[in-house]
Amino acid sequence: MREIIVVAGPTAVGKTKYAIALAKAFDGEIVSCDSMQLYKYMNIGSAKPTDAERAEAVHHLVDEIDPKEPFSVAKYSKMAKEAIEDIFSRGKTPIVSGGTGLYLNSLLYDMDFSNAPKDDELRETLEKEAELFGPEYIYNKLCEMDPETAKRIHPNNVKKVIRALEGASSGSSITDFKNCTKKCTDYDAVLIGLTRNREELYERINRRVDIMVEEGLFHEVENLLEMGLAEEDISMKGIGYKEIIGYLNGEYPLDEAAELIKKNTRHFAKRQMTWFRRYKDMHWVNISSYSSEEDCLTDLFRQVDALLVHPLSGSGPGTEKEKGGALRAERKDTQ
Repeated sequence: MREIIVVAGPTAVGKTKYAIALAKAFDGEIVSCDSMQLYKYMNIGSAKPTDAERAEAVHHLVDEIDPKEPFSVAKYSKMAKEAIEDIFSRGKTPIVSGGTGLYLNSLLYDMDFSNAPKDDELRETLEKEAELFGPEYIYNKLCEMDPETAKRIHPNNVKKVIRALEGASSGSSITDFKNCTKKCTDYDAVLIGLTRNREELYERINRRVDIMVEEGLFHEVENLLEMGLAEEDISMKGIGYKEIIGYLNGEYPLDEAAELIKKNTRHFAKRQMTWFRRYKDMHWVNISSYSSEEDCLTDLFRQVDALLVHPLSGSGPGTEKEKGGALRAERKDTQ
């Protein structure tokens, strides 16, 4: 069975750095699993990989769509699976990296909602609300609109809740959803969850926001508004963008906008951890528990190499390749 490597975790934990290192060690290419990095022109607030980072490893699904364009999990799943197949076809390893739980679900499970009413604009809004405010937020909406259907759906089954809301909004009750969480059989997935001690993660989040502001986040938002985007657009509801729009609308001063971004990002990171902890086969790596990030990388390579059914073949540049070869030799000696 073909295998993908997934690098998940909260915002600011260091997924980009570790995904690039894994791509080098395992001859891979990165498929972004981030709902904001897909958008063109939204570079600073989405914390996209820099040009230098993208030169270190091939990245897919970054800078792909116009921020005015409607987008959904279904569209992401199609694009991401096409990228994964392309990577496989060239004999390389897909490294899926990001923190958008709904997107990751769409790659790990075959979800069929073909019989439900469809409303792309509504679905996009609900998906963004689930990401920003948590599954319980949209589940409560369903309880108000269609309590009978809500009783039959688990609050954490976001895809099912969204389709039920689509049905309720169209005036029809959704009574049955089948095969909504059937595991994908196109490939196996090695799931790596990155985390840090809470204090360290929150410090990294605060520092990242300060850097974003220094790099011109406010000007980025102003430019997007000048391009014709508005606060009603789904892309502009992302953390870092909506708060600055509030400042530009005179709702609060500049320094308060930055603090609001930090607070909302910390809350978002907490919700991300809650989401990813639901995966029973996630292998967690607490970066804070290592004396250095170099030691963490060495151990991470060891873990991934042991988890893969078909261990890495020795491709990959630099020290990562050498470490990978050493790990294979070590495993062979102990067998």
